[in-house]
Amino acid sequence: MNTAVDGLLEILDLEPLERNLFRGRSPQVGWQRVFGGQVIGQALVAASRTVVEDRHVHSLHGYFLRPGDPSVPIIYEVDRIRDGGSFTTRRVVAIQHGEAIFSMAASFQVFEEGLEHQIAMPDVPRPDELPNQQELKEKFLSKAPDNIRRYWERERPIELRPVDMTHYFSGKPLPPQQYVWVRATDALPDDECIHQCVLAYASDMTLLDTSLFPHGTSVFNPKIQAASLDHAMWFHRPFRADDWLLYATDSTSTSGSRGMNRGSLFTKDGLLIASTAQEGLIRLRSRD
Repeated sequence: MNTAVDGLLEILDLEPLERNLFRGRSPQVGWQRVFGGQVIGQALVAASRTVVEDRHVHSLHGYFLRPGDPSVPIIYEVDRIRDGGSFTTRRVVAIQHGEAIFSMAASFQVFEEGLEHQIAMPDVPRPDELPNQQELKEKFLSKAPDNIRRYWERERPIELRPVDMTHYFSGKPLPPQQYVWVRATDALPDDECIHQCVLAYASDMTLLDTSLFPHGTSVFNPKIQAASLDHAMWFHRPFRADDWLLYATDSTSTSGSRGMNRGSLFTKDGLLIASTAQEGLIRLRSRD
């Protein structure tokens, strides 16, 4: 198995400490703070482990309260709010140094059949028509700034294939839309919960950056202080996170040093499997 994917599965395999209490760790890769997608994924794992197997998450809503410290474990405390006839509700608080760094509410449902409709997938190039990671390095990254090159060269459990790389190399204002194909870089176990948690991890990637497209900059700009403030996700249909998914995102507004972003995730066949929404901090740093 790919080392990065194996490492991600280990990170998502929380240690049970007591009923409703779990401990997670962070990869020691030199990050100054814990990646937001990791906390979302681990919190969803903690909630899922208190829910019966025939119920799967259909929505989650989380708030990032404080930066996470990668050097110490994260404690996840689950509140079993309700177990109903069809729905189960859980609340999770992630704690470090005696303080909450993240809170999340999640709802789970038994499978039910009913009415069906969805929006159409955007018409964009397929992943096999786009440069792979090695081709990206050879074609684009040699001329990229150091921080962008380090980001794309790092071994990762999630492969990203942007439809357009202009955003990373140009200060030109662009429409607030972004299309990126994503998938786990190796096969995942045949467990629907794992695929949902891996997608929750990946859903924090590229989303906030979309709100900077109209301003001709990115989260890699040292003049921008960027951080996720909240994150919501809805799971519509079963999927595999180790097969290509198109992450189509747009930004509806930027104001008050915050950017509002929405996302839709489609299979290669055009099936809408999940939706996301996130508001993030995009503050202009002062000269001091």
